[in-house]
Amino acid sequence: MPGRQDQGSSVCNSNPRQFSTTRCLAKKGGKASREEKKADTKSSKGEAATEDPYDFSTLEADIASTLERLKNDLSKLRAGGRFNPEVVENLRVQPDKANNQTVKLSDVAQVIPKGRIVQILVGEQDHVKPVSSAIQSSNLSLTPQPDPTGQNPLLLILNIPPPTAESRKAAVNEATKAGDKASTSVRDARGRQQKKLRALQLNKSARPDDLKKAGTMMEKVVEKATAELKKVVDNAKKVLESG
Repeated sequence: MPGRQDQGSSVCNSNPRQFSTTRCLAKKGGKASREEKKADTKSSKGEAATEDPYDFSTLEADIASTLERLKNDLSKLRAGGRFNPEVVENLRVQPDKANNQTVKLSDVAQVIPKGRIVQILVGEQDHVKPVSSAIQSSNLSLTPQPDPTGQNPLLLILNIPPPTAESRKAAVNEATKAGDKASTSVRDARGRQQKKLRALQLNKSARPDDLKKAGTMMEKVVEKATAELKKVVDNAKKVLESG
């Protein structure tokens, strides 16, 4: 009989442990389930954010970047239709004859355009001659002159000749090319936005009415950007043609 009591006691003692384990697993499962639901909720919210047919933020950012780049490109053509300070800044200078290493002129001097005169302020006296040699040996047809007042030995002067009819025409052509390039960028941005709307249509992630309205709004954004690009290019051409 004592053996039976021990056996019964053993069975009774094992059951609570089993029930306890089951309850523990159930709790863990419930917590995991709640975490999965939260993750699913976050995921669905993220998907909803990307499926807004009226979200033109990427399109507008691309247009703004294109417009800024166009203005920057055109500003480089406005120095009389011939001279671009960056051309001088990008010349290679050999500071030390004993060393074949070269650096950009802008690394050893500051280029300051002032109308038809460009001042080049060299950082060190030892670099004045190498900078002058780099300019003279380039294809810019420019001859650096020392400071006419003789007060600043680090100053070099470049006299920029007035633009000719040919140089004006070339600058206007470059402005046209810059405008065409910008227009292509805007069309590409429109294509990406249109592709997004098409995907929403195929996935049935947005109502047809919303997609139609979003498409109309997209075209208005693109039309406005195209008009702005044309205005910027036309104004630049007027400046270039007037010299």
